Amino acid sequence: MRTARLEPVFEQLKARGEIALIAYITAGDPSLKRLPDILRLLHESGVDMVEVGFPFSDPLADGPVIQAAMHRALQNGTTLPRVLETVAQLSPSLPIPLIAFTYYNPVQRYGLERFARDAVQAGFTACLMTDLPPDEADEWLHHAWQHALQPIFLLTPTSTTARIRLVAERGQGFIYCVSRTGVTGARDQLPPDLPNLVARIREHSNLPIAVGFGVSKPEHVQQIAQFADGAVVGSQLVHYLHECVDSPHWQTAIGEYLRGLKAATRR
Repeated sequence: MRTARLEPVFEQLKARGEIALIAYITAGDPSLKRLPDILRLLHESGVDMVEVGFPFSDPLADGPVIQAAMHRALQNGTTLPRVLETVAQLSPSLPIPLIAFTYYNPVQRYGLERFARDAVQAGFTACLMTDLPPDEADEWLHHAWQHALQPIFLLTPTSTTARIRLVAERGQGFIYCVSRTGVTGARDQLPPDLPNLVARIREHSNLPIAVGFGVSKPEHVQQIAQFADGAVVGSQLVHYLHECVDSPHWQTAIGEYLRGLKAATRR
């Protein structure tokens, strides 16, 4: 069974000399019917945690690749309740943690307490609400903590020391370190000052730190492994899934990409 908390996963990986490979996918793209196969493939290919994106019509933090994936998922009739239902059917047999990746608006419409309760019952360990800052999250945190759903918050290169301390105080699981300002999307290179940003966060928190936004290549993961605890790969994986999913060899192609990333997590 999957762990009820994320921190032990990071500890086990650290003992093996590895960082966590965290994959993001958009639920419902290409279809909810394919979601169980995709999640199983991620696990079998070495992914340590999965962020399951709940489609939203106005994903401001995401770049064109994930925006397009969310649009396709919504066009396919994907809804928040259907994602929870699909994950609940699979999660008992999936031994890696699942993180709900969502925006505040659909959760607010669904009901904050109801979502925290139903997400845990469906098999989610944590939740990253991308557009909810920690200083405005009192009501959400009350329900998340009550139902033992670990809240994850973002920090960016422009985060103040006060914001870093607040995220360290209120967040659980890990801190999501955004590598650059702007939206999600694959990039050729990581920012040169990224190690300094992670070091600044470490001064105020003992939580694991995972780096995302622009991470797409084994070389990126290898660089991140020198100073952080996890690497989040999203847009490039979503792009490959869209490009390859109708091919009879899609699992081989995606599996090779993920195994290359996982090999790069070893320090």
